[in-house]
Amino acid sequence: MTDLETVMNIPFGMGSLAYLADVKSRSISAENPDGAKGGGAKAVPTDEQAAGLLGKGWKVRPCITLPAGSTTTLAEIDGPGTINHIWITVRPDAFRTCILRMYWDGEETPSVEVPLGDFFCNGHGLRCNILSLPINVNPSGGFNSYFPMPFRKHALITIENQRWEDIPEFFYQFDYQLGDVPAEIATFHSQFRISTTSRECPEHVLLDGVKGVGQWVGCYLAWCQYSNGWWGEGEMKYFIDGDGENPTICTTGTEDVFGGAWCFEVNGEPRTFSAPFLGYPLCVREAGKVPMHGLYRFYVLDPIRFDADFKATIQALGWWMNNKYEPLADEIASTSYWYQREPHAAFPTLATLAERHQR
Repeated sequence: MTDLETVMNIPFGMGSLAYLADVKSRSISAENPDGAKGGGAKAVPTDEQAAGLLGKGWKVRPCITLPAGSTTTLAEIDGPGTINHIWITVRPDAFRTCILRMYWDGEETPSVEVPLGDFFCNGHGLRCNILSLPINVNPSGGFNSYFPMPFRKHALITIENQRWEDIPEFFYQFDYQLGDVPAEIATFHSQFRISTTSRECPEHVLLDGVKGVGQWVGCYLAWCQYSNGWWGEGEMKYFIDGDGENPTICTTGTEDVFGGAWCFEVNGEPRTFSAPFLGYPLCVREAGKVPMHGLYRFYVLDPIRFDADFKATIQALGWWMNNKYEPLADEIASTSYWYQREPHAAFPTLATLAERHQR
């Protein structure tokens, strides 16, 4: 079997279900913190716990508490292997105050550094159902990721609670397989950025400074609208392999990037939707509140490939009354997802808790 054929060890689609691979299935959760074979359901309940009358083996330790100001290791795995599925749920006040980080193969800086909710396309600190292939969020706040996350030597996943109080009832599960990772396989990356655009430069940078060989596979935007009217006339631009002022890929309007059209409106009212590869699942327009939007686009069947460097930006544009574009001062928080060969460039300093405040 060639290395390329063993890519089937990372399943995608119904066609892989009959394929037998030389891998071992494992899972890490609060009930089996190290994923050991035969290591689950070992906790012994106290009389005060819900399982006190039943004893060992009956849902004794389904969740953990994240102490205030602490970093908790959720998973530490010796490779080679691939994480295929992540499930997490916690109360919404943890969505922007907890930071999810992932490190592959002993690297010093994380390949993933994103507020928990934004990683799962739940920005603004709000719950929102997502019915895409890579990210699936179900009532009420069941976070699921199906991005394959391969590692060759070691995987380390942590959660930092930057909140001023403990966060109880943090539930999690990491499903993975132990087995060879082909040389052609790159590692998973995700980065969070937040900025307020200006009328002088109404542009948000989703990703910059990426060096090496890889492919962009998607993004999520949590957009706060600070002006009346239509907010999404801007273009998304992708600068690939040495592009200067002009990008190689330039889209049209914001709603077009995310698979909609004509301001997402039907009879003058916005319509939300959630589909396998793209969606506009969140639109909050209430009196006395800042309008908030959530959008995602996953390039599962059409990844954007780069050989040297990559940058992505989006414009914030509306309309003046004279049919001219209006530059907007909006807050845009973005989560980018991509794969690349290591090493990766160090990420910019993550926005502070105050800078990424929940709504």
